[in-house]
Formats: sequence, C-alpha cells, structure tokens
Amino acid sequence: MVAVNEEVLEMKFVLLQHYGRVVGDVPPITEWKPEDAQAHIQFQKDLNAELRERGELVEAQALTGPDLAKFVLATDGAPAVTDGPFAESKELLAGWRMVDVESTERAVEIAAQASEGPGPDGVPLRQQIEVREVMAPIEP
Repeated sequence: MVAVNEEVLEMKFVLLQHYGRVVGDVPPITEWKPEDAQAHIQFQKDLNAELRERGELVEAQALTGPDLAKFVLATDGAPAVTDGPFAESKELLAGWRMVDVESTERAVEIAAQASEGPGPDGVPLRQQIEVREVMAPIEP
C-alpha cells in the first residue's frame, strides 16, 4: 500500500495460473508420482503462508481440472452448456492468488516465485503466471 496525503492506496493484483503453461513437456498433475504432487501442493501452501504473514495475501483458490469445466452461453431458451475436456485445456484457469502489494514490481516478484513451483522429480515448473491489476469497483 502507498500513502498519499494520508490516504492509503492499495494495489491489488490477481496472479493467474493456467493448466499446461509450463516450460518443457510436463504431464498433468494427475499423472505425477504422489510425492511429486504433494510437494507441489505443499509449495503452494507454503507460499500462501509466507504471503499471509507479510500481509499481502488477499485470497488464493485452486480450481477443479478442465475435465469438470463447463462453458455456458445464454440463448433464447435454456442456456447452452458445453462440458469438457476441451482441446485447448491448457488455456483454462487452474487457480489464482489475489495479493495486495505496494507495487507492480512486488506482484511480479511473487509471480516469479510462484512460477518456480516444483513439478515431477522436483524440477521447477517455470509455469507462466498471468499478472493482472484489479481495477477499482464500478459504481452502479
């Protein structure tokens, strides 16, 4: 947060993690050895704990796999619902963190740290993390 004339300005960012956006040919986590999957999950929990301790974590959520995703489109009748899996499931969101930090640079530092999460055999995934600043609420 940045103070300007006694007013505190927040900079909130959402750090988006997508399925399949990693360096190399890494199988889905459902195909990893159990100890590798557990190490990755523990890394995520530890990072969240560190950010919470620093007062930077607003929220973190993981999402179900692409095979359970649904796309909904309004129609003149009942909504059209398309079930997965999808050919480009790597484009679907795996989860996110919302952070409240002092600068864009700090949000990028956190994203880089998240990118290094361990994959199979402990090799860093170097997962691409999308960093998006949260805009001010839209007044009705």
